[in-house]
Amino acid sequence: MTNNLLVIISSGEEAPDKALTGLMYAINAKKHSWLDDVHLMFFGPSEAMVAKAKPDSQLGQMLKQAFELGMTPVACKAISDGNNITTELKGLGIETEYVGTILSSYVKKDYQILTF
Repeated sequence: MTNNLLVIISSGEEAPDKALTGLMYAINAKKHSWLDDVHLMFFGPSEAMVAKAKPDSQLGQMLKQAFELGMTPVACKAISDGNNITTELKGLGIETEYVGTILSSYVKKDYQILTF
């Protein structure tokens, strides 16, 4: 087993507390070096919630913390394009990529995957 983690945030406006909990864990795992490598992916309904995040909101502040820790979140480009939110996500500093191959590469590298 590796000490590497991919946190996938898929919950959106229907379960914001679940999404924030996952983001909080990813931030703390990175900040306190609980694991060797921590990555963050937004996938599905979470993308729309993130695209609407205001800088002074709890979500906006948590994203700022993630960036300050050197994390580079990625969101699914197919979903963001389909929802016309790619520009908003990129404006927040979130990379948009087709995540199928990215997710598969983490699996092949034996990353632990947590989904919130």
